Order: sequence, then C-alpha cells, then structure tokens
Amino acid sequence: MALTAYDLSGRTAFVTGAATGIGRASAVLLARAGATVHCADRDARELRGTAALIEDAGGTARTHHLDVTDRQALRQAVGSCARLDVMAAIAGIMHTSPVLETRDKDLDRVFDVNFKGVLYACQEAARLMLEHGTGGSIVTMASGAVDTGRPGLLCYGVAKAAVVQLTKTLAQEVGRHGIRVNAVAPGWIRTPMTERHEAGARERTETAMARMAPLGRVGEPDDVAHAVLHLASDASSFTTGQILRPNGGVAMPW
Repeated sequence: MALTAYDLSGRTAFVTGAATGIGRASAVLLARAGATVHCADRDARELRGTAALIEDAGGTARTHHLDVTDRQALRQAVGSCARLDVMAAIAGIMHTSPVLETRDKDLDRVFDVNFKGVLYACQEAARLMLEHGTGGSIVTMASGAVDTGRPGLLCYGVAKAAVVQLTKTLAQEVGRHGIRVNAVAPGWIRTPMTERHEAGARERTETAMARMAPLGRVGEPDDVAHAVLHLASDASSFTTGQILRPNGGVAMPW
C-alpha cells in the first residue's frame, strides 16, 4: 500500500540553495513526491541543471536566479507563487577561521547568508501562508555544528544556532494558523560545499567522520533530502519547533 502521507501532489514548494548539494536533492525529491517546485539560487547554470533533472523526470520546476541576502528579490520570487505549501530554506555557505582570527567581514558574510537569508525566506513564506490561510510547512537548515563545537567553525556555528532559535520562535508564533516550522541539522554530508570548505582534505575528513558515526559512513545529500520531505509532508503533521538530525549518530543530544 502506498504511503500517501508523502504525496505532495497539487502542492507548491520553494527551495533556496537549490542549485547543488542538499538543496538540489531536496528540490528533486519534493518534485518526485508531486510538488511543483520553485528553485532559487545565485548559481544560474547549476540551477538550470536542477530544473532539468526535475523536468526530465516528469516534474514541474520554476527557477529564480537570486541571492538570498537580497530581501526584495526573495520577496518577489516567493510572491510569484500562486500558493505556497512548503518552504525549504537551505541556502548556506561555510567559512573557517580560528576565533582569534575571525574578522568582522567574515562573521557578517556568513551571518547574512546563513541566518538572514533563512530569516527572509521564512518571513516571506509565513506571510504568504497566512494570507492564504491554508497552513503549510517551513523547513530550515541548521547543522550538527549546533550540537558539537569544532575548531574554526565559529561563524558557521553561531549562524546555525541562530537558525535553531528562529525555528523555535516562529513555530510558536504561527502554529495556531496551521503552519509548522522545523529544522534539519545534518552531520557531515558529501556536497560541493563541504569539498570546497576542506580545501582538498575531503578524504581525510570523511574517514574521520565515518569512524565517529555508529552507522560507519558519512552522509549523502539524499539522506538529508528525505528528512526535508518528511517535515514537508503530512507524515509530520504533529511536529513543529523540532530539530531532526540526520547525522549518522555522530551527535545524540537530549
């Protein structure tokens, strides 16, 4: 028997950071579940590639070439949706520097993308969902960095911790309107972003992470995309203000 709770037919989803990695995998999976997916990213070429993957599989995609730090561009893109059932705010960047060497411009850049970009997406999505009165699901992208400190990840960890607080606060504010807000906090995932972050040290890092994980491997974008789909769908209809952790067991917080 089909698990209809994951059927998103007739629904509309908006995914930021949809050009590659977790964002691309999530956009494709949401489309496979039946949603019309609006894909947003600043990488126009890879964004077209995501749309092609969706359309080649028989799905429907719309693309929006934008930077999530541009509130007005994001407002226009989200506002172009006739309705909105799912927002997956996934766009993010990484930066590495020791605390004593972290510059204002580093913190500002990471915070602008990883927190403000998520905040803007959540605000525009919630406004549209409230206007239509049909409820919906907002999924933010946190990180395993909020559970375990790691040298060099101050900027990234602080921004992701802010995303967790945003998620919990917004869930309290819009829950009575049928809007759910949850976060996904992945462990180490093999994506273009993590490859760039490690500057050639990917194999060493992945080996170490696999040893730390009870499941004995690092994650793939699809591992996180399935968590996004769960939170986007009716299968999680009684879940809000929570953090779902597809991390292979590396962190097990209370």
